[in-house]
Amino acid sequence: MQIIETPQAMQAYAREARARGRTIGLVPTMGYLHDGHLSLMRASAADNDITITSLFVNPTQFGTNEDLDKYPRDVERDCRLAEQAGVDVMFTPANDMMYPEGYRTYVRVKDWSDLLCGVTRPVHFRGVTTVCCKLFHLCKPNRAYFGLKDAQQCLIIKKMVADLNMDLEIVPMPLVREADGLAMSSRNVYLTDEQRRDAVRISQALFQARDMVAAGETDTAKIKRAVRDYITQSPLARIDYIETVSTQTLEPAGAAGPGTLLAAAVFFGATRLIDNIIIEG
Repeated sequence: MQIIETPQAMQAYAREARARGRTIGLVPTMGYLHDGHLSLMRASAADNDITITSLFVNPTQFGTNEDLDKYPRDVERDCRLAEQAGVDVMFTPANDMMYPEGYRTYVRVKDWSDLLCGVTRPVHFRGVTTVCCKLFHLCKPNRAYFGLKDAQQCLIIKKMVADLNMDLEIVPMPLVREADGLAMSSRNVYLTDEQRRDAVRISQALFQARDMVAAGETDTAKIKRAVRDYITQSPLARIDYIETVSTQTLEPAGAAGPGTLLAAAVFFGATRLIDNIIIEG
């Protein structure tokens, strides 16, 4: 596996690969890889001639008092796991290479960036779309792979790509869970044993909500109340949001059914976890 550290070298590599007719798959990450990330890399390696993974803890998607400084990092471990998953190139730029002195340009998807996670993290999605736009220009992928654990992020990036006529395909990939159902996240390492035990209530509540819909319940207020009641049986849980929205528009769903996204964000201590399920047809 080749490691590329500068935007200029990354762009030159990608330009030459595309000129030779090679297809490129990109998996953007902030590192501290888990099986969710690795599933994206394996999918890309199966679909493309070259798989590039970016490892960049993007400062512009962190707000004031968030966990930028303590975000878990282990570059050596990440490179080893990525290579085992079939990655050909690891792109590891420094902050000042991606955002040099005098940087002023940002990309923002209007309205959608202000919903769900955007309510309490107002700068987050502007940072996500900006860094992804830059990565798409630098790595020149035919396809970019994103996990549906961050379903809102995936939808926003797809919207940006469509609106700006970017020449690549966004490939959403299934959410990957721990054996007990907890959505895999690099931030899970922050949890104490007690918090980790109770955090599984998020996925359990969402699965129960899915069962309610399967049994015929369409009232989103009842569904959200059931999810909230189950999660808050843990005194350690603090709800950020529980919402039912359309997977097409991110607007509140009038009734739960096929195409409804049931999404939750919950704090356990200082650790904010997100999870969701999508109601299938």
